[in-house]
Amino acid sequence: MAAPAEAAPADYLLPRHVGPWSLDDVLSLPEDNSQRIELVDGMLLVSPLGSYRHQNLVFDAAAALRAACPDYLQTTIELNVLLSSGRLVIPDFTVVRPREAGVMFPVSDVVLVGEVFSPSTRLNDQGLKRGLYARAGIQYYLMIDPEPGVVEATLLELQGEQYVEIATSANGVLEVERPFPVTIKF
Repeated sequence: MAAPAEAAPADYLLPRHVGPWSLDDVLSLPEDNSQRIELVDGMLLVSPLGSYRHQNLVFDAAAALRAACPDYLQTTIELNVLLSSGRLVIPDFTVVRPREAGVMFPVSDVVLVGEVFSPSTRLNDQGLKRGLYARAGIQYYLMIDPEPGVVEATLLELQGEQYVEIATSANGVLEVERPFPVTIKF
């Protein structure tokens, strides 16, 4: 669990809970605009909202994707995506086939997920969530790494059961043709 350094004790952030968490447990938690709470196999992944730079990168990527999206797709940010009965994730941004949905959006209509790495999410974004997204059948995964001097972005495409790199940024610019042509400048 990641929490800001000045956060209150853990029992203040989350109620005491015995055993694995369920979707109902997570959905009954009070809204918390300072933490992102995801559910994977009965465990919570809790991370603080991103820094100013992180949020700007999310916005820039989502805005470029939204401007280039064909009419049959939409770009969103921080969408609750239901991967399976015990897995609820919140990618930084998504490209989806629009549909009416409740609090949770079905993975079957997700075309692309994107994550901007941060110190508290890097390992999960590069490993755990990459694997979850692939197993869920999400066709494209866009990873953005702000750590180097120039932002690095990599677009992965699902081929079989694994993601394969199909595009990387150069000098802070990512140009891709799939799932639709778009140029993203960081």
